[in-house]
Amino acid sequence: MINDTGILADIRSLFSRMKIRTKLISIISLIVITSLTGMILLATYFFKSDNEIRANELNLKIAEITSMKIQTDFESIVEKLNLMGNTMIQQFPQKALFTDLFFTNDRNMIYVGIGRRMGNTVRYDNYIYNRAYFAENRLTNDNIELINSMYESAFLGAFNNEALVHNVSKSFGVPVLGITLPFQKNIDGSVATIIVGYLKLDKFLQAFQKRDIFETFMVTSKGDIIAHQDSRIVLSHGNYLNLPIVEEMLKSKLDNGQKRYRDAEGVYRLGSFKKIGFGGLGIIATVSEDEAFKAVYQIQRRNILIMIIVLNLAILVVYFFSKTISKPIVRLLGATKEIEKGNFRVDIVPTSGDEIGELTTSFVAMGKGLEEREKLKETFGKFVNKEIAEMVLKGEVKLGGERKSATVFFSDIRQFTAISERLEPEEVVEFLNQYMTRMVNCVNVTNGVVDKFIGDAIMAVWGAPVSYGNDTENAVNGALMMRNELMGFNRGRGGDKKPTIRIGCGINTGPVLAGQIGSEERMEYTVIGDTVNLASRIEALNKPFGTDILISTDTYNIVKDVYLVEPMQKIKVKGKSEPQQIYAVLGRKDDPAAPRDLDQLRKMLGIEMTGKPEVPAGEEVKYEIIED
Repeated sequence: MINDTGILADIRSLFSRMKIRTKLISIISLIVITSLTGMILLATYFFKSDNEIRANELNLKIAEITSMKIQTDFESIVEKLNLMGNTMIQQFPQKALFTDLFFTNDRNMIYVGIGRRMGNTVRYDNYIYNRAYFAENRLTNDNIELINSMYESAFLGAFNNEALVHNVSKSFGVPVLGITLPFQKNIDGSVATIIVGYLKLDKFLQAFQKRDIFETFMVTSKGDIIAHQDSRIVLSHGNYLNLPIVEEMLKSKLDNGQKRYRDAEGVYRLGSFKKIGFGGLGIIATVSEDEAFKAVYQIQRRNILIMIIVLNLAILVVYFFSKTISKPIVRLLGATKEIEKGNFRVDIVPTSGDEIGELTTSFVAMGKGLEEREKLKETFGKFVNKEIAEMVLKGEVKLGGERKSATVFFSDIRQFTAISERLEPEEVVEFLNQYMTRMVNCVNVTNGVVDKFIGDAIMAVWGAPVSYGNDTENAVNGALMMRNELMGFNRGRGGDKKPTIRIGCGINTGPVLAGQIGSEERMEYTVIGDTVNLASRIEALNKPFGTDILISTDTYNIVKDVYLVEPMQKIKVKGKSEPQQIYAVLGRKDDPAAPRDLDQLRKMLGIEMTGKPEVPAGEEVKYEIIED
């Protein structure tokens, strides 16, 4: 067995004995290879993505344009068939002349017949045909009757008031389309007769000629090929029902769509479809990925060749100029070791005006900056929040106070005093650290700032010092995350040493005064105002109401379309003359697992609630619950 540790040690030893010139060549070669490879891969990816988007757009455009033309053609055909049908059932002297004129003007039309259902068969009492076409192709009435009988079961569907399209090319030996339409109706609205028309596909096939690298074809709702650029597929009555793009079209509720798929030959293709809206027909436009991305792969090969050339040039340049680089690097190495020891003031002078000289100058400046930063650490240790301290360093927090609209949050552990009495001080600290870590993370990931810790309580703010636009929703999301985190925290806990805990959260939104408050020796960034006081009062109401998250009316008005809430009894709090309506948050409306009422919430949280809410005995009365 090979000793991996020994091999790595040998490689490190070999590398350590290399000259700087060799190391530079190796490192820069690696950088060049990595950089250019990454650039080539990224360029290929973005170019390929752009080509894919363009190919899909062209696919869909071709399908839409083709479908518009085909739809127009079908509308014209339906109009002609109905016109001929009405002509056939009427009697007038010029009827024969009108019929001949019809086939003269539309040479693609072969046959039009009116059929009546007789059990499971169709009887054609009235029909006309293209005499010139019949004579040219030696067709007789017997031939037409045989063709009608071959597709009789399919034609019966028209008696269900449906327009149907059929590929009857095999019977004629050339691409021919069959159309069946409901014609005359009975008094009760049922279909009495249908009209059947056969016409050559010459006009249709012109729309399905191959366009550059794109292919188009038309299929029915059963996957039968009606029109294709390859007439042999039409003549053989090809079926693409199992083709992924056809499956996508048939199951889609939209009239257009796109899909990347693999065909029967294993070729990956980009496909688009457009439904015509007649007879269940759809137009499919596809292109193979190899054709669509041909230019991408050519550019990729050319870029690889360029990378090889650039790499060789880089090695030559590094080889000849490595001496002028190695000496300053050695000096920088010595200065780095001084920095490592804590000696930030390094005394080295640039010997050149190139990048190494600039690097030396920047290195000296960096040492001075590190020295200043060490001094600043002590100053900004006064701040509780690292984020706020960093913003002050950048000059983004104003000294003094400023008015802001923010969402204030308070949370408190229920019966914390009783819990702490059962634990040793070290256990209380460990327990609080575990709990606070989870809760603070919920604040951080929702763009909030922990303002302060008050024993076991947490005060947090969304919208100060920085607002993200949806601060109130972020605050409620943070509270819901705390609910889930607490449920996870309580799993596996129980007993005196690992007690399960419950918390109450209060949220209020409104104007606050945000700024730095404290003394000359120590200060902190915080928010004050009536909004803060009300949030604290609301948090205390969770215990009598048997809830875990309560929000004020101002908060509710902002997020009422996002969350499921239940209004609680109105309260009167100190400092407020008007009664306050508060709401219990059940969960997000888009969360199927959210409780639907307070009973479900309390059951989920393990809160027992009997009777009406009342102020707990022995506590300072900061609010009054108003009876309904």
